[in-house]
Formats: sequence, structure tokens, C-alpha cells
Amino acid sequence: YVDHGKGKGVTVKLANGETAEADMLVGSDGIWSAVRAQMYGEEIKKSNGNLKRRQGCTYSGYTVFAGETIIKTPDYYETGYKVYIGPKRYFVTSDVGDGRIQWYAFFALPPGSKKAPSGWGGSERDEQDDPSENLVDYIKSLHEGWSSEVFDILDATPPASVEQRDLYDRSPELLRSWADGNVVLMGDAVHPMMPNLGQGGCQAIEDAYVLTETLINVKSTEKVQEALQDFYKKRIVRVTIVQFLSRLASDLIINAFDTPWSPHDDLGKSWKSYLTFFWKPLLQYVIFPGQFAYLYSYHPTGNMNNIPKELEEKWKIEHFKTSEEAFARVAETGQVTAGPSFFATEQKTP
Repeated sequence: YVDHGKGKGVTVKLANGETAEADMLVGSDGIWSAVRAQMYGEEIKKSNGNLKRRQGCTYSGYTVFAGETIIKTPDYYETGYKVYIGPKRYFVTSDVGDGRIQWYAFFALPPGSKKAPSGWGGSERDEQDDPSENLVDYIKSLHEGWSSEVFDILDATPPASVEQRDLYDRSPELLRSWADGNVVLMGDAVHPMMPNLGQGGCQAIEDAYVLTETLINVKSTEKVQEALQDFYKKRIVRVTIVQFLSRLASDLIINAFDTPWSPHDDLGKSWKSYLTFFWKPLLQYVIFPGQFAYLYSYHPTGNMNNIPKELEEKWKIEHFKTSEEAFARVAETGQVTAGPSFFATEQKTP
């Protein structure tokens, strides 16, 4: 892009070689942002030899496998989100509607431990490291001794749907603005974060709201640069806190959790096992309530009164209907792998 200066807008060069003119440019093009690379003088996806840093991002210590299946678990309508935690790994399931359960298997492995295609950006299935390997069986082998609920989910998952991505995040941009001239960054382009609190997309939505709120009263292009700097100042504190909380949640799982001590078996006997046992009530009654109280503290539109309750009741009815239809369809025809890549969903075109 070319920034023409105060009040003169931006010329943007597109991937197909065409150009476009605009009053401003919003770089919301993801963690390996081309807009960010130009603004901060980075090289897109450039990494050091061991892949622990890429384009200024730090490897989190985790690679994640992800998949999706349609399965009616015994508590499908009562439990929308589950986390199973073990030494150096954890497994998450989430109800995403229409009978579907999305799952994520996180492992503390070196970056570049490639098994499955990433799917990011619509990659093809032929990127699998060993096309003959059953990825579901591989993931099951890393969860020996875990809850049968994990295996039920994995056994119902078509192996061809499994994808993988190494997880990177960034330190908060406290010393340089997200905006430069008539160009501004938002979302993962400037504050990618670990997915433990589910805040990557949420913070991008908040960015969009605050940016809109900041620009709505700008009546002249002469004021755009000042407005973009105001946007950065409004967002940096909250985003920094959320980035910290997300990374803290990830680091605790890697460094502080182990198989919890139990009087009923001999599996958890290390000091981390005892620490994990005593962590549980602190997590449940102090840490989790505190962090979610902060995350939910941002409600710029004010009190919605009974609207959330009404939407919840409406959603429950629709959720039950579409889920039962999906369960019946799978019972008749079996699981199928269809639709866009899990990680490439954002690349869908209208």
C-alpha cells in the first residue's frame, strides 16, 4: 500500500495486481498480516531456524489438532464445552450447533512437528505428512488412559477431517501504535492470542466496534489519522490484559499441571500432581470466575434487559430441532467429511 498523507487517503495494491483507492486501510488480514509486515518492516512468515519465532510471533509451546464430528453424547444438550487436562496436553470439545462437536487436541511438542495439513488458507489434504496414517488413531495413541468420552468423540471423527496448526502469539504492542498515517491494524494482525479463553475472535469484534464508534463522528479525512491513534489508545489496555490472561492459562497447563493426586490410585505422585489437586478449587472458585467477569465486563450497548433470555429460549428450540435432524441423518448415512476446512472457514467467499 501507499499512504498519501494526512487527508489524502491510501492506494492499496491487491493480490491480483489491481489497485484500489480509499480514505483509510484497515489491516485485518490475520496473524501473518501483509499490512502489518509493511507497517512494521517485517517479512511475512519469516522464521528463525528452529521455528520458535515467526514474523515477530513467539511459538506458544503447543501444536493443536482439530476435527469435527456429529455425535449425540449423553450430556449433549446440558454441556456445551468440556476441557480434559493431562501432563503437557489437553483436549477440548465444544458444541457448535446442528449436532456438531468441534474438538481440539493440544500437545506440548516442538514447532514443525507436522502430521496433518494445516488447512489454514485452504490448504489441500495432500499436505499430510504420511497420507497412509490414520490421524485419529495417532491422536488416540497420545491419550491412552484418558476418559472414554475423549475416545467416543475421536472414534466418531472421520480421519480426513483432522487438521493441525502450530500456535503462535505476540507480545502486546505497548511501545508502538497499531496505526500509522491512514493505516491501522486490528484483530490477529496485531494481537493474536492463545485460544484458551476463546478471545481471538471476540477481541477482533471489539476492535471493530470501537473503531466504528471512533470513526462515526469523523466528518473530514483530515481527522482520520488522529482518530486511528485514538482507537489504539482506547483498545491497548484491555487487549493487553486479555493477551496476558490467555497466555497465562496456556503456560499454567504446560508448566503447572499434571495428573492430579487421588487416594484411589497411584497415577499422580509428583509435586505437580499435588499442586494440580490443590489448584482445582482455586481455579473453580477464584481464577475462572475472576477472569470471565473481566472478559464479560465490556458491554458498550448497555443493559439488554430480557433480550439474552429470550434469545436463549429461542435458540434452545432451534438447536434441539437441527441437532436431532443431524443425529438421524448420521444414523442413516454415516459420518461424512464435507464443507470448508476447519481452519480455513474464514476464507469462505459469499
